[in-house]
Amino acid sequence: MHRMTRFILRRLLHMVPVLFGVTVVVFVTIKLIPGSPIAGLLGPGSTPATRAELINRLGLNKPIPIQYFDWLRSTLEGNFGTSISFQSSAGTLVFNAFRNTMILAGAALILALVGGFVLGAIGALWPKGMAGRVTSAISTFSLAIPQYSAGLLLIVLFSVDHTWLPSGGMHSVTGSTGFADLLRHLVLPALAAGLAPIGVVARMFRAALLDVMGQEFVQSMRARGLRRTTIIRHAIHNTLPALLTITGLQIGYLLSGVVFIETIFSWPGLGQLVYGAISARDLPLIQAGVLISAVAVVLVNVIVDVAHGFIDPRVRQ
Repeated sequence: MHRMTRFILRRLLHMVPVLFGVTVVVFVTIKLIPGSPIAGLLGPGSTPATRAELINRLGLNKPIPIQYFDWLRSTLEGNFGTSISFQSSAGTLVFNAFRNTMILAGAALILALVGGFVLGAIGALWPKGMAGRVTSAISTFSLAIPQYSAGLLLIVLFSVDHTWLPSGGMHSVTGSTGFADLLRHLVLPALAAGLAPIGVVARMFRAALLDVMGQEFVQSMRARGLRRTTIIRHAIHNTLPALLTITGLQIGYLLSGVVFIETIFSWPGLGQLVYGAISARDLPLIQAGVLISAVAVVLVNVIVDVAHGFIDPRVRQ
């Protein structure tokens, strides 16, 4: 347990320079975006004096390093600034939107893990049979189809041709906010967002399980006459580190890569919020949104590493 504690502390310490680098990249990237937020705020008819006053009030006349450290200090204090477009706390807007993104990403991850596990297991246990070939074709198709094409196709099939499911939003316009209503709105975007991760999980799990099934301890278990279900259970247990790594990668992908899905399905998540902020040149909102998304991905990777250490003692070395 002492070794595990040191392992966790090491991972947390490694996270500090990574997070610092994330803040630098986010700040510099925002500064490199062409255009000026001042012009968008005041319009073309503003006077030079008005523009100078606003630049001074926002601190945009300070040297870039000073602007960065002012922003970093405010961020560490929990103050993400005021959204230029909404004239409200950027942090509040971002955290509310990020909660919605986590709901969508969580549902898509569940679909990806269940679907990928089933497809990968079938493909590994019957690799030369018809079932294995069909599951391999399904996983390849889910990887090949673009997210936006899958989203539009699902809307046409289930919302236009057949009005079985809503085509957008998070709740009905009638004001219903129940869990059942949320689930109905969640089905299509979660399926569209989870298609590519299903293919990734299926192919990676299939390869990992095939590798384990060919190892000596599995051959020894077969020679001892153990039941096939017992052998498969032990083989799947040995694929858990690989499955955990894949899961961490897919969480990061879903948290930062569902912007197309949120836009197509009008899902009020972080991707849609940042997309609108970029169009409006809302720098505080862009910085807060991108930073929260990046920090979440870093934290997920640390959690996955720690969980990996619990499962596989060799990782703690």
